[in-house]
Amino acid sequence: MARNDRLFDLIQILRDGQLHRAQDLGARLGVSTRTIWRDMATLIDSGLPIEGERGVGYVMKSPVSLPPLALNRDEFEALRLGLALASSLSDRDAARGAASLRAKINAVSPAGLQDPGVESLVFASPEAERAARHLAPIRRALRDHLVIEIDYTSIWGDPRSHILRPLHLSYWGRVWTLLGWCEKDGNFRLLRVDLIRSAEVTQRGFLPEAGKTAEDYLARLDGP
Repeated sequence: MARNDRLFDLIQILRDGQLHRAQDLGARLGVSTRTIWRDMATLIDSGLPIEGERGVGYVMKSPVSLPPLALNRDEFEALRLGLALASSLSDRDAARGAASLRAKINAVSPAGLQDPGVESLVFASPEAERAARHLAPIRRALRDHLVIEIDYTSIWGDPRSHILRPLHLSYWGRVWTLLGWCEKDGNFRLLRVDLIRSAEVTQRGFLPEAGKTAEDYLARLDGP
């Protein structure tokens, strides 16, 4: 059995959440206990939530499991490109998550799909780099439906302030934009994240209201 296939089988075995001894895993997969130790070290280093040690056993804690997926080469390369984008253009939390996911995928990928010559290199634009420091708090506000107080400089250099209900974060290949409903202006605002001077997430939550959602904004763009 190829090592990548064995690593995949180990993950499937550990998904039951039970404690498994290395010698039992070795007997099941037809390899030595020492080989299982090395394989477990590889899986743990890749970021999988596996706990255990030699002589005791191994258990996977609270895994987030997805159904098995069969990907063709184009789909696999699209996934890697997406991870490269997340690593280069997003905030630190997203970049760490992308790096961890990439390591997990590489740990169980066929050797032919790990050719470093086909890796995609993604370089952030200056605008995306300036926006990066604001992405984590904006994503938190979007997730928890919290109002953000924003100090902003328009593309013409005018200072502005907004009390924003964040609705949608978008990346356009060069710049990030944040769509929101401004409670101060009583209207929608589409802000370039790289032009935000400061973004403070408040503890004031909000609920969706008719006429103040992202869908309402898009409907307004479509016209009558």
